[in-house]
Amino acid sequence: MPNYSNGRGGRRFHSRRRRHRALSLPLLLGALLLALVVVALAFFLRRPKRNGPAASASDAKQSVEETTVAKLTSEEILADAAKKAAQYDYDAAIAAIEADEKTAQSEAGQAAITKYNEIKGTLVRQDPQKITHVFFHTLIMDNKKAFDGDNRQNGYNDVMTTKPEFEKMMQAMYDKGYVLVRIHDVAYEVDDPETGGKKMVWGDIMLPPGKTAFVLSQDDVNYYEYMDGDGFAKDIIVGPNGKPLNEMVMDDGSISVGAYDLIPILDEFIEQHPDFSYRGAKGIIAVTGYNGVFGYRTDPSYEGKNPNIEADRQKVREVAQCLRDDGWELASHSWGHRNYGKIPFTELETDNQKWQDYVGELIGGTDILLFPFGADVGDWHPYKEDNERYRYLHNSGFRYFCNVDSNQYYVQKGNDYLRQGRRNLDGYRLWQDMTVKNHTSDLFNASDIFDSDRPTPVPDYKGG
Repeated sequence: MPNYSNGRGGRRFHSRRRRHRALSLPLLLGALLLALVVVALAFFLRRPKRNGPAASASDAKQSVEETTVAKLTSEEILADAAKKAAQYDYDAAIAAIEADEKTAQSEAGQAAITKYNEIKGTLVRQDPQKITHVFFHTLIMDNKKAFDGDNRQNGYNDVMTTKPEFEKMMQAMYDKGYVLVRIHDVAYEVDDPETGGKKMVWGDIMLPPGKTAFVLSQDDVNYYEYMDGDGFAKDIIVGPNGKPLNEMVMDDGSISVGAYDLIPILDEFIEQHPDFSYRGAKGIIAVTGYNGVFGYRTDPSYEGKNPNIEADRQKVREVAQCLRDDGWELASHSWGHRNYGKIPFTELETDNQKWQDYVGELIGGTDILLFPFGADVGDWHPYKEDNERYRYLHNSGFRYFCNVDSNQYYVQKGNDYLRQGRRNLDGYRLWQDMTVKNHTSDLFNASDIFDSDRPTPVPDYKGG
């Protein structure tokens, strides 16, 4: 940093005669004033480009918009609008075109605006009470390792889905017109002027005729220690492209980075089929905490065992933010994978507090609870004020409560919550659909999906 204290130059200046100093003082002041004006002007002109904390959010947003509009060609603007329209955000597509006068007045721009307005007139509101919710556990990447006859095989065969099965399911659902939406699109909180608090209202999901909204979630995205060596990913990382990817241990012990679980596999599918996602929606990722989060051993029980625990906790924070930025939502699956409907109330309190302290703090919290084992804290009737488990969980910040239900859809909105049943798309479900009673014919043909590598019959392992 420059030293601005008086040095040799200062002493020379003060040794000059008074008359000479008096004659040069006006010139010096004028030069100094001019310099200050130039510096201030330069700072003012540069300021909108800065994204530092001193800039207001509106200034930063305006700067980004001005820079983007200034740099994009009409072709690029139209391509960006087309991508927004492909994901059913026609208002955003039109706004992107109209933000650039040249593009908006061009023949192509006018044609695109007309087209998007025409499509908007044909959209159909989805019935929020008829939106299905499907869920998965960690995907099996190596069938030979998962189905190797050891004491964990039955559990994997029951509650896990193989990579080929998941890919076939997504393709079949896409072909049938299914579109991923966020659970926050189904219903969301607004200010309630009558109470001064909040209330839950139904969302308005508008899709073209023939399209059907659905919600997707994945449980236990923790990569538990017991899964080591059984053909699953090792963890989630922030990839070189800023997107979530997995690490997986190969047969030779090396670590490979790629799409080794549901998150990056679905990301790649949506990249190829943008109309499979409503305004960038992905799925819900639910985690426990007793073995850490996202494959990192971050729980306090690992202190003294994991020498990199603080660095791993920071990685979890970064992965969580990466997931949110990528369109995913995060959820609690309890800390210890406990049955919240059966355990003593005091144990429920303890478990939830551990999740809040050891998991929620790392991933940024959530208002979504996916019940372990699908076990709700009430029956099918609406939650009531005298349900202490519900009231406690609501006071902990949860507003979305998801159990497991084999019906096509189960959606219940209270004044201050949303409940949704989830359908397990795993080995047991596929086997039952082929041999006993089909519960998934609205989604796909189970016989076309079932992985022939699975040992049969598939047992009911009662996982969750």
